[in-house]
Amino acid sequence: MEPRITHRFFGRRFGRPLSNARRELILNVLPEMEITCKAAATIDGIFDPSIKKLCLEIGFGAGEHLADMVVKRPEVGFIGCEPFVNGVAALLARTQSRDTRVRPKNLKIFPDDARLLLPYLPAAIVDQIYVLFPDPWPKKRHHRRRLICSENLDQFSRLLRPGGVFHFASDHMSYVRWTLQHLCKHSDFDWLADGPHDWRFRFKESIQTRYESKALSSGCSCVYLTFRRRHQIV
Repeated sequence: MEPRITHRFFGRRFGRPLSNARRELILNVLPEMEITCKAAATIDGIFDPSIKKLCLEIGFGAGEHLADMVVKRPEVGFIGCEPFVNGVAALLARTQSRDTRVRPKNLKIFPDDARLLLPYLPAAIVDQIYVLFPDPWPKKRHHRRRLICSENLDQFSRLLRPGGVFHFASDHMSYVRWTLQHLCKHSDFDWLADGPHDWRFRFKESIQTRYESKALSSGCSCVYLTFRRRHQIV
């Protein structure tokens, strides 16, 4: 049964009109790289058998981080979820080689609300989940739209292998506190922090995204949180 989506955690679906080249990517390349809910149920057949690990990025924005990880870690399969069409087009542009017939073999894209896809993925199949600089929905009346909530954390816990990790980054301190409260209250996760250096520095292998760069240039501080899915659920 498909999840009942009563509210959305993202803003716009469309931005500025796409260039002809990016429209072509959406029309001709996206169908080859898209993962459907039906296909997600048999994820083992989606990637090459040599790929033994799976990472998920929810809300990849313009795709800087995801495109970089796809190149750096060819042995890992990546699923990127992003409902913003312009962001999907940007990721496709970043991941195309000069020979446009060559597609990255370790990347699949879900161009819609991630909550529609997650229930179809098999349990304990994901090694890492990234949520980087999501919309903080700062107004109190919009807090229910925040991606971090008990229902979504239950889904993250189901998908992560025991010992798998969840990465979250934000420059919005209210959302950081909100995330810490929700994760520390959830019985399936441990916060991996021994000191300030564990939340002040970007995750290993991750690059600076456009949203992060904008935050830093405006004088904001960024916080990087890592949580581990417990081996034994309490």
